[in-house]
Amino acid sequence: MQRQVAPLFFISLAMVVIVLGLIWKKVPDAIGKALDSKIDVIRKQLAEAETLRKVAEALKAEYEKKAKSVDKDRAALLERAKHEAEEIVAKAKTDAEALIGRRTRMAEEKIAAEERTAIEQLRASAANAAAKAAAKLIAERHDAGTDAKLVDQAIKEIAAR
Repeated sequence: MQRQVAPLFFISLAMVVIVLGLIWKKVPDAIGKALDSKIDVIRKQLAEAETLRKVAEALKAEYEKKAKSVDKDRAALLERAKHEAEEIVAKAKTDAEALIGRRTRMAEEKIAAEERTAIEQLRASAANAAAKAAAKLIAERHDAGTDAKLVDQAIKEIAAR
């Protein structure tokens, strides 16, 4: 049994010596410092990631706000364009109605003028035909003696006035 204890004893002693040597060389402190520095690097990366996330959220919110603003502007512009189109159509309709009214009046006035001209020409033709017919009748029914009586009677009427 002694032989078995000795190797176990020496292995334990070697382990204790190695552990004491590591402690004496401050290996646990070096491992702790390495882990602490690694933790600091990770914390800095997390802080930077958090900052970047906040910036990204702010940009997202800003662009969403701009998108809503653009939608409102687009809707307002569309509404304004519709209103202007309705005004243009209404004005064109009013102008067309006024033009039709003016053209109708001009045509009616032209027709009335043509009617007056035709009536005047008809009256002139009728008066001319009546004068010719009267002259023909007078020439056929009256002789020189009757003409002299008519002239004398006209002279008396003029003198009486």
